[in-house]
Amino acid sequence: MAKLGIINYFKISYDEWMHKVSWPTWSELQNSAIVVSVASLIIAIVVYLMDISFSSVLERFYGLF
Repeated sequence: MAKLGIINYFKISYDEWMHKVSWPTWSELQNSAIVVSVASLIIAIVVYLMDISFSSVLERFYGLF
């Protein structure tokens, strides 16, 4: 009985993947990858600048003592 359930599950999954899922085109995929890359770079730069500024502030603060 369990074997039929697993087979049915894979048949339904295959049907959904092939007929109900909308897959992006190659150009949509490239555009999304570019957007994610640029956003990741911007976030990395912001985090780096925050790290440098906090490091500088803490060095000056600890230098007082």
